[in-house]
Amino acid sequence: MSEKNASLADQAYETIKRNILNLTYPPGMILTEAMLTRELGMSRSPVRTAIQMLQAEGLIVSDYYKSMTVREITDKDINEIYQLRELLEGAAFQLIFTTGRYEEYSYRIEEKVVRMFAVAGDLYDWEIADTAMHMEIISILENDRINRIYENNLSELIRIGQYSIKNGMRIPKTNENLKKMIAYMRKGNYEKAYEILRSDHFYIGRNSALKKHEGIIEQ
Repeated sequence: MSEKNASLADQAYETIKRNILNLTYPPGMILTEAMLTRELGMSRSPVRTAIQMLQAEGLIVSDYYKSMTVREITDKDINEIYQLRELLEGAAFQLIFTTGRYEEYSYRIEEKVVRMFAVAGDLYDWEIADTAMHMEIISILENDRINRIYENNLSELIRIGQYSIKNGMRIPKTNENLKKMIAYMRKGNYEKAYEILRSDHFYIGRNSALKKHEGIIEQ
């Protein structure tokens, strides 16, 4: 592949992936090379390469008839992702307090929350900022394998997070709750700080995402 085609393939990959992650191409949507080349204004070669990359990541799936669709998100996917998050982030949050680093992490998390407030008007950008905030929590574990687990599931975290918001979880309320969580962290109050994380991000987030089949509620 020439350097020019490689560059075009990278551009196609980034554009298609973003459209999948921000739900422009929603789960289950049928994709064709012809449609993608038309939308991207490119030839088939870089688009085909981009499709192969996204198939390798599991974001695009093909059936026996070579029909391509955006990978569906099932209730099982949602339950597994939230179970994983609660296990890992719950352990990390507890460690922040047992090691006495709650004040330090309150400021580190606050930096991410400030970004969440700044992009509150854009669902996709807010979800990216929210994911960065959760990555900050698990950074206390200093565990590369756990970091890779999150990175490997990042696409699903982002898509499922947007389902939560579109089906009941509210960005302004979540942002304000995170401010309260940070205030409790500053005071060293683990129970109240963790209750906000658990109820807002795990309980409400999961239950809202599971409503996805019932239709989308406008933000």
